[in-house]
Formats: sequence, structure tokens, C-alpha cells
Amino acid sequence: MSKKNTIRIAVPRGRILSELRLILKEINLLPDESLYDDNCRKLSFESNNSNIEFIKVRAFDVCTFVAFGAAQIGVAGSDIIEEFDYSEVYSPISLGIGRCRLSVAALKSLLKNEDPQMWSNIRVATKYPKITKEFFADKGVQVEAIKLNGSVELATKLLMCRRIVDLVSSGKTLKENGLVEVEKILDVESKLIVNRSAYKTDYSNIAKIISKFKKKKKD
Repeated sequence: MSKKNTIRIAVPRGRILSELRLILKEINLLPDESLYDDNCRKLSFESNNSNIEFIKVRAFDVCTFVAFGAAQIGVAGSDIIEEFDYSEVYSPISLGIGRCRLSVAALKSLLKNEDPQMWSNIRVATKYPKITKEFFADKGVQVEAIKLNGSVELATKLLMCRRIVDLVSSGKTLKENGLVEVEKILDVESKLIVNRSAYKTDYSNIAKIISKFKKKKKD
């Protein structure tokens, strides 16, 4: 059971965790090794600091855990931070990991006959309805955003829509599904995030952790 003054750090499942592992090692903040075990069903993990513990959650949930005070600190992608836009979440440090981009993509067959500059009323499948609507609104394009939590590319194969907004790294997944990247919305990387209220009430301890990350962040 967590002690009253425990600082809880929320980290995402998946590939970002393996990149984060190197940073945590550099700053000598070492969680129980089972944190990195994909088969482990534990939800919370002690560390080599008796006042710090980790929780492992879905990447899309990190901001929510931090915003509502279940964790005081977290690691989240800038895409997720912008999508949820919680006023209680402060993101002081870019960690230099998890780099990719959030982009608009469309079926290759569609682009043979249609200029994206002429889009006016479209349907888009995405995990990012807020970002998507704001991006296209700035272009004067009306969007019906279909919210999906995964397998976004499948929406075009099953004719739910002909366009998506999703994360792109190498572009291989798009190509394999007959999609072409049309336009980048924003560059993405993981950031350290902090609950604003916790930062005020436990400034000394949280500031020490932030300082460690600032000194050792990945270039």
C-alpha cells in the first residue's frame, strides 16, 4: 500500500516504456523490473526510492490519471496532451523519445481523383477527434470525426471512410493499407507532465524529480 506522501508516476505501456527505461536508468530512478515485463499483470510498482512508485497504464490514459490526481507525474505524448488539453496538466519537459508525427492520410485511389485542397465536407477516422476538428476548421473544412481507439487504418478498408488522422513513423503501415500521407498536423514526442495542484502542495519533492529529468533528458 502506498504511503501518504508517495509520489506516483504514470507511464505508458508499449514501445515508449522501453525508451523511457534508458532515461530512468540515467537518473537512477529504478522501478521494479517487472514494470518492463509485458506479461506482468501488476498495476503498481515500487522503485529504489521509497517515496516514489510507478503505475503502468494505457498511453491514452496517462494524462487523465495525472489531471485527476491519481498520479502526480506522468509521461505522455504531446499528441495526447493536446487532444485532452487538461488545464490541470503542466508539461515542463520534452524527453526526446517517442518521436513521430500526427498526420492526415487518405486512400491512394481517392487522391488520384481528388485534390485535398478542395475538400469541404469530409469524414475522418481517428483517435484524435478534437485535434482533427480544430485542424480542419482552420482550413474551413467541416469534418465528421469517427472516434476509434485503434486499428484506424481498417476503417478505410471496410469503407467507413476514406481518410484518417493517425500517428506516422516510417509510413509502412499506411503503405500496406493503401494510404498516402497527405499533410502533417504536428510533430510528436513524449513529455514529462505534472499535476499542477500537486506541484504547488509538494513543490520540493516534485521539483527534485523534474530537475533530474531536465539534466538527463535524451537529446
